[in-house]
This record gives sequence, C-alpha cells and structure tokens, in this order.
Amino acid sequence: MSPLLGWLVLVGGAALALAGLAQATRTTEPDLGEYLRSLDWDDAELDEYERTLAQPFLTRVVRPLASSVLQAMGSLLPGNHRDRVHQQLVKAGLQAQFRAEEIISLRVLGGVAGLLLGIVNLGAGFVGGGTGVLLLVLLPVVGAQLPQSWLDRKVEERQDAIRRDLPDTLDLMAISVEAGVGFEGALGVVCDNFDSPLAREFARTLREMELGLPRRDALHNLKKRTEVPELSNFVLTLTQADALGMPVGRVLKTAADEMRTKRQQWAREKAAKLPVKILFPLVLFIFPALFIVLLGPAASDIASAFG
Repeated sequence: MSPLLGWLVLVGGAALALAGLAQATRTTEPDLGEYLRSLDWDDAELDEYERTLAQPFLTRVVRPLASSVLQAMGSLLPGNHRDRVHQQLVKAGLQAQFRAEEIISLRVLGGVAGLLLGIVNLGAGFVGGGTGVLLLVLLPVVGAQLPQSWLDRKVEERQDAIRRDLPDTLDLMAISVEAGVGFEGALGVVCDNFDSPLAREFARTLREMELGLPRRDALHNLKKRTEVPELSNFVLTLTQADALGMPVGRVLKTAADEMRTKRQQWAREKAAKLPVKILFPLVLFIFPALFIVLLGPAASDIASAFG
C-alpha cells in the first residue's frame, strides 16, 4: 500500500469516527412519520426489551457511554468555560441539541484522534522526516479546533441572518403598530409571517412576556441571547422610549429606516471587498494557466535559443 493511500485511509477513518460520535451526542429529534406509525402499535404487546431493540444502535449503546464520559469530564471542567460554550450554543440556536460538555468533549476527542493519527503516521512511515513531526504537532491542534470552528461559524451565520432580517421585521412591526396593534400584537404578527432566527427569538420574547416577565427584562434577555449590535441598539432605544412614554410606532419606524440604511451600507461594503477577495484565486489559479497557454508554445524555442 502506497504512503498516500495509507494516509487517506487514516484520515477517512478518523473523520468517520468523529462524525459517528457527533451523531451519537446529538439530541435526537422526533420523526413525525415514525410517530404516526407508532400509533398503530399496541404498547401492551411490546415489552421493555423490544422497545430498547427498536432504538438505533447509536442511541442504544453509544449515547449512554458518552453520557457517562461527559459526566466524568463535567466535574473536571471550569465553570466559566462551560458557561462561555453554553452562551455560544445559545447564540447559535443549538442549546436544545447540544450541551456545553458535549462540545468540549468533542474537542478533547478530536485532539486525541489527531495525536493518534500523528503517532500512527510516524510509526508506519507514511510521511516521515520533519513533515511527519510537524503533522504530529498540527493534527491534535486541528482536531481540537474543528468543533469550536464549526460552532463559531454557526454563531456567525445566525447573527448574519438576524442582521439581514431586522429591517423587514421592523417595517412589519411599525406597520402593525400604526394600524392599531399593540407591541405584543406586532411581535405576534412577525412570528406568524416570518420563519427565521429573528422571528423565533421574538416568539420566545413574546412567550416570556405572556408568562408575566416585564417587557424590559424580556427585551434584555433577547439582547443577551443574540448579541447582535444592531438588535442591541434597537432594544436599548425601545427600552428608553418605553420608560419615557414615547410612541412605540414612531420608534419602530425610525429604527426600520436606520436598519434599511445600514443594510445598504453592508451591501456596498461587501461589494467593495470583492476585488480584494478575487485577487487570491486570480493569482493562484487563473494567472498560471494563462501563462502556460501564452508562453507554453514559445518555451521550447526560448530553451533552444539559450541552450
């Protein structure tokens, strides 16, 4: 077996192992079709053993083992680090699917898997010399950083989605308030007409207010869950207007106009960054191919002239 093929087999095996562990630690969501089919079963005819065997293998075997490992690791982790990871899960909207201990455990297991890959690589001699030693150092770092990078990307994507939907949402809220609907009713209109991370956050804020939480505290919780600067400024403006007795409709309309202007500025900023971003693929991929096409036919003549 060639060194390259052996290296690919090792990397593929490690990736499959991490993917299986991530699937095992993920909270399983109920399947509607499976639930409807289960309505036809007679629970009296199913004993505990059969119900256990009906579960997937990862849920039946791997997840209890992972839970025991997570409980053992949870006592060793500092509380502030778990709180920071949990806050990132909240900002990414994944707090119902993952726990902070699971993300930290995935980072530890990724680092261990990378270290084992580096040791196996040095022992088998797939990539030797200084490159093998460098891989022994880099693979654990990459394996430990992959779950955190994935979580950071999810947070950034969700914050961008909230920032992008904020002007349209504020426009609808302003129109609803001007039509005679209260602030809570305007939030309900947004939740009924939008299906986005911002609408889901507004729905949670509306439920908190319906349960008796003051509007100021519910909006403060919204700001803490998202940590989007534009939404935080809107919450601060709305809180101050509510305290001073200003009309909510006027505040919403002003905020919608401001958010629309900022969205235009974001679009112009992204358009201005495109020439810089396209420079790297242009230099790395397009220019070499262009030089080969233009100078390739004349390369033999130039070599014979100087040879």
